Amino acid sequence: MASAIPLIGGIPAGPELLIILLVLVLLFGANKIPKLARSTGQAMGEFKKGREQVEEELQEMQGDTEDGDAIATDSTLDDEDDEFETEAETEKETSA
Repeated sequence: MASAIPLIGGIPAGPELLIILLVLVLLFGANKIPKLARSTGQAMGEFKKGREQVEEELQEMQGDTEDGDAIATDSTLDDEDDEFETEAETEKETSA
């Protein structure tokens, strides 16, 4: 029984790789493949930098919330809302 050899780690090897390269040459031409590879690498690098920046910002935000400095809790916000409602009701009563 002849069975196909599974791809190692999802990366095409052997004949699959040759077919992919042949299709790329036919679609883009031999001169444009290096430019395409270069621009793809640059885009991946920019994406990686952006992802790292977002991860750093998230870590900083988590550090701030653990210290209790940056973000108010829901109960604090609810208490502040109640104070504003009470002040508004008092102003309405005094103006009427």
